[in-house]
Amino acid sequence: MAPASFHHEKVCVMDASGRLGSTLVERLLERGYIVHAAVQGHVDDLKLNGVATEREKKLKIFHADPFDYQSITDALKGCSGLFYAFEPPQDHPAYDEYMVEVEVRAAHNVVEACARTETIDKVVFTSSATAVLWRDNNSQLASDLDERHWSDVNFCRKFKLWHALSKTVAEKTAWALAMDRDINMVSINGGLLMEPHLSITHPYLKGAAEMYECGTFVTVDLQFLVDAHICVFEDVSSYGRYLCFNHAITNHEDAIHLSRLLTPYSPSPPPSYEEANLIIQQRLSNKKLNKVMVDFESELLLEE
Repeated sequence: MAPASFHHEKVCVMDASGRLGSTLVERLLERGYIVHAAVQGHVDDLKLNGVATEREKKLKIFHADPFDYQSITDALKGCSGLFYAFEPPQDHPAYDEYMVEVEVRAAHNVVEACARTETIDKVVFTSSATAVLWRDNNSQLASDLDERHWSDVNFCRKFKLWHALSKTVAEKTAWALAMDRDINMVSINGGLLMEPHLSITHPYLKGAAEMYECGTFVTVDLQFLVDAHICVFEDVSSYGRYLCFNHAITNHEDAIHLSRLLTPYSPSPPPSYEEANLIIQQRLSNKKLNKVMVDFESELLLEE
């Protein structure tokens, strides 16, 4: 169970219909929270697996459009926390230059709604590692990249890295408003989320070869990502940004394995001797998150 201070606490998950959101809803219910699950589309879009009947009583589902301010405030009413992750609108699922404006507007609306909801104590804002890793001359940096770094928006725009640009500008917008309105916010900057239907068309993968060569290609499992969100919410000392991943693609074997997942019907050419033995130096650091996850993971082991 969650610590005593979190028992019966009411939180909102938005958008709860994505894989991250729906799994967060399940885990929060397991830990004793009362959950407002906010979905953009139809209520039926929220698919929960294994939620026991007694836990369903602690679940309330809302239709909350991030571009409809009133629907956001309705979902947040009475909640002490928000877990926010942007899901592209169903009528415009692709990341392009237009999506930057869409995601920024959604982030602004949601954080502003939190500022006007007196009961909100903490916001966990889901961002991406792509808001950290893109800039010129990564290989020439004296130290590893971590959550103190930001992707260069001009670099992202020049090379049409729309996912990175969108995540960077939206997160910066959220941070600026949170600081201005005195909102307690933390962000989770996750690596590429590994999921069954992942494909080569995922917008995170634009520039994948360059990420691999620079030692900044990182992935995260769904359960680890969910636990990280809950961990930083429950840890009263958490602050700022947290890079979140549990695997780095740093050798040819890992790269080929991921390639086969993304393009299962495409043959992989045999590697050269140099490729097969090449080890890329990992240049992203998640030490900050690992420190706060130690106690959380110990608690999970005790629960089992």
